[in-house]
Amino acid sequence: MKTKKEHIAKHSQVAAGSADDAVEGGTSSEIDVLKAKLEEKEKEAAANYEKFVRAAAELDNYKKRAAKEKADTIKYGSEELIKDILPFMDSLDRAMDHTGSPDVEAFKDGIKLIQEQLLCCLKKHGVERIESSGTDFDPNYHEAMMQIHSDEHEENKIVNEIAKGYLLNGRLLRPSKVCVCKKANKENDICEKIADNGE
Repeated sequence: MKTKKEHIAKHSQVAAGSADDAVEGGTSSEIDVLKAKLEEKEKEAAANYEKFVRAAAELDNYKKRAAKEKADTIKYGSEELIKDILPFMDSLDRAMDHTGSPDVEAFKDGIKLIQEQLLCCLKKHGVERIESSGTDFDPNYHEAMMQIHSDEHEENKIVNEIAKGYLLNGRLLRPSKVCVCKKANKENDICEKIADNGE
C-alpha cells in the first residue's frame, strides 16, 4: 500500500510531465508560425527585388530613349525651317533659268517676289527685320559703320543701311550696320576759313 507522500509525488510527476508536453507543444507551434512568417517575408523580399530590377531596367531604357530623342532634336531641330525655305530654292532655280532673258525688270520683280516670300517665311519662325533708315541711332540695335556729314539729316539720325538687322522673337539676332549723320561743327568751320584766309 502506497503512502500518502508517494501518491502526492506520483501526481506531481504526472502534472510536471504534462506541463513539459504543453511547453514542447507550444514551442513547436511557435516555430511553425515563425517559419511561415519567414517564408512570407522571403517571398515579399523576392517580389520587391524583382520590382527593383524591373524599375532599374525601365529607368535605363528611359535614359537611352531620352538621350536618343535629344540627339534627334539637335540633329533634326531645324527640319521645319528648312522645309519652309526649300520653296525659295525652287523659285531661285526658276529665276536662274530666265537669266538669259533681256527683260531685266521682270527678273528684278521675280527676285523681289522671292525676297518677300522669304521674309514671310522668316516672320513665321519669329524673325523680323529692324527698320532703321531715318530713325535715331540706337546702339542696342544698330552698329555704326561710318559717320556722314549731311545737312539733309538731323544729328545722330541713320542716313542709310549697309546691312539689315534682324530680331528673333524680340531678341537681337543681328544688329543693323548703318551710316549715321554727324553734323559739321560750324565754329570749327569758321575758324578753318579764317585760318585759310590768313594764309
